[in-house]
Amino acid sequence: MSDERRTVSPEVSDAGGPAVRPLAERLGERVARAGAITFRDWMAAALYDEHAGYYRRRGLARWGRAGDYRTSPERTPLFAATFARHFASLFEQLGRPRVFHVVEAGGGAGHFARGVLRTLERDAPGAFDALRYVFDEASEDARLRAARLLEPYAARVEFRRLEEFETPLGACVIFSNELLDALPVHRVRARGGRLRELYVGLEAGGGFKWVEGEPSTPRLAEHFARAGVALEEGRTAEVCLDAEEWVARAARLAQGGFVVTVDYGAEASELYGAPHRRDGTLRAFSGHAFADDVLARPGEQDITATVNWTQVREAGERAGLRTLSLERQDAFLLRAGLLEQLELEGRFAGSEAELMRLRLGAREMILPGGMASHFQVLAQRGSGN
Repeated sequence: MSDERRTVSPEVSDAGGPAVRPLAERLGERVARAGAITFRDWMAAALYDEHAGYYRRRGLARWGRAGDYRTSPERTPLFAATFARHFASLFEQLGRPRVFHVVEAGGGAGHFARGVLRTLERDAPGAFDALRYVFDEASEDARLRAARLLEPYAARVEFRRLEEFETPLGACVIFSNELLDALPVHRVRARGGRLRELYVGLEAGGGFKWVEGEPSTPRLAEHFARAGVALEEGRTAEVCLDAEEWVARAARLAQGGFVVTVDYGAEASELYGAPHRRDGTLRAFSGHAFADDVLARPGEQDITATVNWTQVREAGERAGLRTLSLERQDAFLLRAGLLEQLELEGRFAGSEAELMRLRLGAREMILPGGMASHFQVLAQRGSGN
């Protein structure tokens, strides 16, 4: 193991008991004992290990300027306010139900939820009175932060995982923002006219390295066959089977409602055919910059891959969802009323500085070539409608 990995500080258990050994050390022992593991399993541990996964570590600054990335809710309150406006319109489309569930999957520290709740309370009291906001978040640390942030709305917020629901929610919206890109992926490569999978093994010095092997599941070949894609020789790509399972789960719950998915992605033909993506889309972030080595420092850097919208859309349709639209985020926000919401928020601005921040945030959301233009919004409706 390299010096860098050896000096990672050990985690302390939640109960204050014995220290948990560094994740890199535990992963290394797992590989040494059982042999190379799929990158999907390695990434799942790096991001979601109970004690040291990137999204589950306590006290780690993940969001904002001090962290590794900033999502739209942290950049401007207009993002959540505009989606709240959209949710209110969906409430009307659903016939103003007595109970209206909004489920946010991967809610992080609660910034989006707070914006939605605050906006609905002020601007759409009918929807707010019927609202039951379900906050789904894997990280206990993030849940604790969100609970503090959402304390004024505690009577309307339930912290619960999506998989814990056994029956459909009826009139509901299941929403996620930058969730699918953080689900673990398999990594594959075309070699000698065959599909190979990239596993994670150990270097002689103890570091991690890529190892080619036979695919771990026939679902990988089935994925490309379904898409009608044959990877060209030497090309590397990612396949997120977990995304299909997440969409199927959402479809079961949203039989009487909507699924709204925000992320950055591309169609399968572009992901698997564009020359600039010959090495795939897998990347790691640390301190708002690309990290040099995806396999370095597991648990200490964000890892992500571009979403395959063809796969997600078709998985939803197989599960009973009807595709309503797939469009760039800036176009969606404009259609959902971002400019009207900006005017409304401006009336409540407490100062010229706050009003200026709102206007700058609006520009960032709709400016050609800006952040929002690189994201997309997939809207789907449940089979009960």
